[in-house]
Amino acid sequence: MDKAKIKRLVKQKESPTLEFKLSLSEPDRIVETACSFANTKGGVILIGVSDKGVVRGLDIGRQTVEGLTNKIVDNTDPSLYPEITVENIDNKDIIMINVEPSPNQPHTAFGRPFIRVGKNTKLMKQSEYEQLLLKRKNISFDSQVCEGASLKDIDEAKVKWFLGKAKLERRLDIYQTTPLQEALRRLDLMKDSALSNAAILLFGKNPQAFFHQAEVRCARFKGTEPLEFIDMKVFGKDMIAQREDSLAFVKEHIRLGAVIKGTERVERWEYPLEAVREAITNAICHRDYGLTSNVQVRIFDDRIEIWGCGSLPPPLSIDDLKTKHDSVLRNVLIGKCFFLIKFIEQWGTGTNRIIKECLKHGLPEPLFEEIAGNLVVSFRKYRITGEYLAGLGLNRRQRMALEYIKEKGRITNRDLQELCPRVTRKTVARDMKELIEKRLIRQRGKKKGVYYDLF
Repeated sequence: MDKAKIKRLVKQKESPTLEFKLSLSEPDRIVETACSFANTKGGVILIGVSDKGVVRGLDIGRQTVEGLTNKIVDNTDPSLYPEITVENIDNKDIIMINVEPSPNQPHTAFGRPFIRVGKNTKLMKQSEYEQLLLKRKNISFDSQVCEGASLKDIDEAKVKWFLGKAKLERRLDIYQTTPLQEALRRLDLMKDSALSNAAILLFGKNPQAFFHQAEVRCARFKGTEPLEFIDMKVFGKDMIAQREDSLAFVKEHIRLGAVIKGTERVERWEYPLEAVREAITNAICHRDYGLTSNVQVRIFDDRIEIWGCGSLPPPLSIDDLKTKHDSVLRNVLIGKCFFLIKFIEQWGTGTNRIIKECLKHGLPEPLFEEIAGNLVVSFRKYRITGEYLAGLGLNRRQRMALEYIKEKGRITNRDLQELCPRVTRKTVARDMKELIEKRLIRQRGKKKGVYYDLF
């Protein structure tokens, strides 16, 4: 890497792919960080640089790099062989360790697996570690044999329905008249006479007899906190039924209104159903069956939360969900079957569609968070009515800014200046500051990348 690129790295902040170390005084932490990078997206460790990005330099002896290399190789399993170089920045020597994302995940450091979460190196959860081990062996949970299950546990009518829909949606060449055992084999859901976990989860008469945790728990809470619920249902049966039952529960507890488009009256749900359906589908399809918790749908006065089971599968991060990203399937066979009936697309575009649908619906961009080790998608309601705004004393420019965000999803100071060309930059900045103080919008980004979206 040339000096210009290294200097740009130093000017950046620590991130999921960048770590600064002031010295070599904690070699074990350096090994753990290298392990975490290898288990996610890879990254660079710069040693001799402070947390604030100030180059302090190191005294580097003849055996320093060799000793550090051996430290990493000897204490990781499978062993890591990162590229380690000495670089000179501002007449000061630093060490750069470049770690590529590994095809042999998971790696351990000192017998423990580490993962990169944001700018922190953390211990990997046991369930995540086991999932990666299975992935290394090309074995996912859903492809494992379901002990004790037989064809008597499969609902043949559900299989026939699936085959008919898959033929319609993806031109699957397995006919509804195909014998049950042959159909399951051709779907890779059965080997010899053994049923896979996916076969029972997708088409079982009673999947919960084998997997007690395979349920979706739905609740409509009173107010905005999960304290008192108005209605609550737990949906079992197969995964396809759970998807439909959960969406039906949502429709029971959100409003259906109407808007006038031209001369037509068009019915409209207060949340975009396609986006909610996508989030529920993802939660059911990608859940971690190593956990005993349930997928949850929580409906509040001001939002809907879809709780998955487990964190994002490596190497995905929360930030990836808002941009183009690969489709990473935790449950490969289930994902394949969901694809065949067009429940998912396997292009990594599902979260992008969720965002697009919310903005198109006039709602704020949904939140994607990891809470207590679970991926949570939150749909927030846009409740700022004209009557509500009238009591806040907003000026015309501020109202225009809010309408612009509602339509476009975000706004910058430059956007508002273009809408109001006779207004100074100082006035625009003051307008936006007041909207932030009134908790109507939030500032995102930094310096030239600053923009605003709905609070």
